[in-house]
Amino acid sequence: MTKIFITGSTDGLGFLTAKRLMDAGNEVVLHARNHQRAAEVKRKLPQAKNIVIGDLSSQTAVESLANQLNDLGPFDTIIHNAGVYTGNSALTFQVNVLAPYLLTALVKRPKRLIYISSGMHYGSRLDLKDLTNLDYSGSKLQVLLLAKLLAQRWPNVTTTIVDPGWVPTKMGGAAANDDLTLGYTTQVWLATLADTSVTGTYYHHMKPARYDARVDNQAIQNKFLIALENATGVKLPC
Repeated sequence: MTKIFITGSTDGLGFLTAKRLMDAGNEVVLHARNHQRAAEVKRKLPQAKNIVIGDLSSQTAVESLANQLNDLGPFDTIIHNAGVYTGNSALTFQVNVLAPYLLTALVKRPKRLIYISSGMHYGSRLDLKDLTNLDYSGSKLQVLLLAKLLAQRWPNVTTTIVDPGWVPTKMGGAAANDDLTLGYTTQVWLATLADTSVTGTYYHHMKPARYDARVDNQAIQNKFLIALENATGVKLPC
């Protein structure tokens, strides 16, 4: 049995990933933005071991969430699934980039880290002098950049990245034309995978996929990390 935590697991791909992993006999800790959502998901997934609560748009709430997780941990796998699609660049940066960075820095290291990016990241804007100067696509480029630098800096943690595709969830919308099951199959597979050689790999539907080459540039990685540390006041442990 693998002990797994998934952010944004009250609906969408996070919920489906959690359900599949629990059906397979794993211990999954869920995450909800507030108590109402926690109660709703508990009714849907009564087998959930625990549900932690924290609004990812607030650094204080994310730090509290990290404390909750450290009280429940350690975890074998953490899946950074939560994200927003909005025209509010500050909110996009806080939820999609800063929240996973803070949880990565503050929660005891698991054996595996999985980050959800998007194929939309390719060629998007990256402003290292102002990380908040971004849209959804840019936030997913930054998520991929974070995961890539972690794969280099934390060799004892298997870090992978997933593009789930454009799937018909609440975020993806009814027009999405990709397969919903394939949208979470890769995360489920990676969450219990013993093979450490996959670290640093970017996947789409169970296969390595093409990604923006900027994320492998170590100079960019270093500048990005310094910018994150300055933005949060939280340093990434060595």
